[in-house]
Amino acid sequence: MEGNSKSDVQMAVKPKCALRVSFDFNDYPIREKKARFFRSASHQHRDTWIISLFAILHVVIFISTMVVNNCVETSHGDCAFKVFGRLSFQPLSENPLLGPSASTLDYMGALQRKYLSKRFTWRLFTFPCLHAGFIHLFVNLVCVLFIGIHMEQVFGSLRIGMIYILSAFLGSLFAALFVQGNPQVGASGALFGLLGATISHLIRSWKLYTDKFAALAFILSTLFINSLIGMLPFIDNFASIAGFISGQSLGFALLYNPEHTQAIQNKAGLFEYGIKISAMLKQKLDKPIQRIIGLLVFALLFVGCLVAVLKGIDLNQYCSWCRYADCVLSKRWSCNEATSLCEDITFYRYYSSKDWGLVQYDMLLTFSMKHAPPSLDAP
Repeated sequence: MEGNSKSDVQMAVKPKCALRVSFDFNDYPIREKKARFFRSASHQHRDTWIISLFAILHVVIFISTMVVNNCVETSHGDCAFKVFGRLSFQPLSENPLLGPSASTLDYMGALQRKYLSKRFTWRLFTFPCLHAGFIHLFVNLVCVLFIGIHMEQVFGSLRIGMIYILSAFLGSLFAALFVQGNPQVGASGALFGLLGATISHLIRSWKLYTDKFAALAFILSTLFINSLIGMLPFIDNFASIAGFISGQSLGFALLYNPEHTQAIQNKAGLFEYGIKISAMLKQKLDKPIQRIIGLLVFALLFVGCLVAVLKGIDLNQYCSWCRYADCVLSKRWSCNEATSLCEDITFYRYYSSKDWGLVQYDMLLTFSMKHAPPSLDAP
């Protein structure tokens, strides 16, 4: 009896073990649940307003462009799909993408070499908002909605919106270094930014998905198809290249593993505060080298392109074959700037006859200067 009482007393006075809080990240392994790549965000109910807003804006801008184009009157009825009336497209020989004329794109804010001055810097912002035609718009919107909504569900509107806008603007800067006499549009730069960010996310979370090779094949095929479309007139492929590099570098910098956040939310209890802190630190410090390198690559590319554009550098002088990566010559369409100059005269004569007061006569001046006799040239 005495022995039992002593053991009971010892058990009663024995101190409780203190809660051990460890800041070793390996002490709290995060359970990785594998899933299919494009269905991994189906259980999340985040709003996808930013990608939807961009899609609506692109549709409104394209319709406005076609209204301004007014092929029935400016081209004297020589249009494709005349049933659409004012919204009918230019002939396929002029625009194989079912879109407006070169002069209309120029009027709406497309980019050309002669506009790279302080007076026309606003074109760097309108350039990524324009589509060359209905085919360009349709393919872009399908890819943006599919890829963009998935990424926005996983990572939220703020980060995906930042990647979309920064990739589009960097594409404008890079395209300005190669643009020539033809009007160019670069709405594909933002799409390629989303594709680059998606690849970076897939690489970082390679072990989390069961269909990673199928997802990678789908993304690469999307890149290939959009690159081929970029070989047609008026679409700037250099904006797409810069957008892809921008999206990939920003993806490594901004898109951490989404499973970390889910694991932290699943941990509960007042006495697991140390575990929560450790998991949150692991999330914030996840692969810091990749984040730093991604930010440095984007910052160097952005600053370098901005300085080069401000100095008026033309990289075509150092790369004579680069123009073939932007527009493929064909008997069905023209990549020559002389064609667009002739279209400009017809377009601006029409609007000057309507006395709308929105005519830019600098195109007519450029045409006359290029084709004037040597004795009449400006010194």
